Amino acid sequence: MIPSARLLTLTVFCAACFLQAQDPLREGEQLRYSINWPSGLSLGEATLGTARVIPDDGGQALWTFSMQLEASVPGFLVKDEYRSVATEDLCSLEFLKDSTHGKRRTLEKTAFDREKSLATRTTLEGGGSSVIPVDACARDALAFLFFLRRELAKGRLPASQTILFGAAYRIRFRYVGAQPFRRGETLLEADRLIVSLTGPASETTLEVAFARDDARTPVLFKTRLPLGDFTMELAE
Repeated sequence: MIPSARLLTLTVFCAACFLQAQDPLREGEQLRYSINWPSGLSLGEATLGTARVIPDDGGQALWTFSMQLEASVPGFLVKDEYRSVATEDLCSLEFLKDSTHGKRRTLEKTAFDREKSLATRTTLEGGGSSVIPVDACARDALAFLFFLRRELAKGRLPASQTILFGAAYRIRFRYVGAQPFRRGETLLEADRLIVSLTGPASETTLEVAFARDDARTPVLFKTRLPLGDFTMELAE
């Protein structure tokens, strides 16, 4: 028979394991961000959301992720909308990208065939398509953000891998420590990552911070441009 003290310790340990194993993804999550100039002044907003979808045939539920971003500088408008459909394991099934940067608009869809390990990228305005070999559980950039949150909740950092954002990009991570993040009157502890993205014709580095809450909420995105460091910060 287990002594009461040991039983209590075992119970607490099992409860902690259960809490760590909880999925950080939340149905109906809606996060709002302020997009800021290097000076700190806002130049626009972004939203990040989740939903669950039950197929008509009663099959396994799917995740739908969405992101809208709108920002403007004199004479130049940035308006992006992204939508991702993924399985429970966050393997991508479809990714829609509708992007307007100034006078240039990109409207395209990427469909993932898991059985054939292929992704078909189709331009919805102007025609044209291409086929990209992928892993059986490939992920678009938006689905990967939520996969990263799930991995961080388990105390893991994903290995370098390929994600799709139109073209294929190799993504790598480096953990650079904790930092405080203020949201209103609350001071949060967040983990900082340096994210490197290498594509067919470009290489980009971002800094991303995730709160140490159950949901591993992304609280900050930062990228360096010729004009300075632009940020996207979680709003109140």
